[in-house]
Amino acid sequence: MRQQPIGSVSDASGTHVADAAPAAPAGSRWWAYTAIVAHIAFVVSWLVAASWQGPRYSVLKHAISDLYAVGAPHGMFVIVVTTCAGAAALIFTWRSLRPSLRPGGWPATTALVLLSLSIIGIGDLLSPWEREACRQADPGCSVQDQVANAGGRLDGNLSTVGVVLLIASAFFLAAAMKRIPEWRSWARPTRWTAFVLVVLMVAIPLSGPAGLDGLFERLLAGVGAAGVVALGIGVLRRS
Repeated sequence: MRQQPIGSVSDASGTHVADAAPAAPAGSRWWAYTAIVAHIAFVVSWLVAASWQGPRYSVLKHAISDLYAVGAPHGMFVIVVTTCAGAAALIFTWRSLRPSLRPGGWPATTALVLLSLSIIGIGDLLSPWEREACRQADPGCSVQDQVANAGGRLDGNLSTVGVVLLIASAFFLAAAMKRIPEWRSWARPTRWTAFVLVVLMVAIPLSGPAGLDGLFERLLAGVGAAGVVALGIGVLRRS
């Protein structure tokens, strides 16, 4: 009888399915907790910051990035929280998620790279350098005026590319999870989350004429943050 490798899993017929997730390294749980707290704080920050933007600012119409544009009241508060969330997401990805998803093979590695480069990783980490020139809520500030500076252009480019990378990472995460017995039940919800992100990304420009692009952007950011929180909980349950 052939001996089954340590850490491997076989189905009822004895066919090798995938390696079981290895034991989590020291600090894995700590970084999972940090990512969960950081992304809850991230959502709370832009919900709370909207309350001191003045009567011209609308959460339905104006973007989250307006909260920390040049001249925005207490803009550094949102910048600090967002930057910390980006740093937490990056460390969590490689210190907590990577060991847990390593049996997923190349789809897992691809997913982690894309997640790191996405809007919730590098995109949030570079928030101090993504300050738009003005707020659309301020008189005389148009979309063109916002991107007149380097920060506005960087924000626009990183946001667009970052959302696409986030969606792609979710699809690869689902493929990796399907290979791992401990994560297999999460594959379908992760794939559906990716489809929801696609719908929200498309809805943002389409809802602009109705003045609802700010709302759909917040929904997208909220779903992304919720995804990180869910992954953190998944790591905690499996470590």
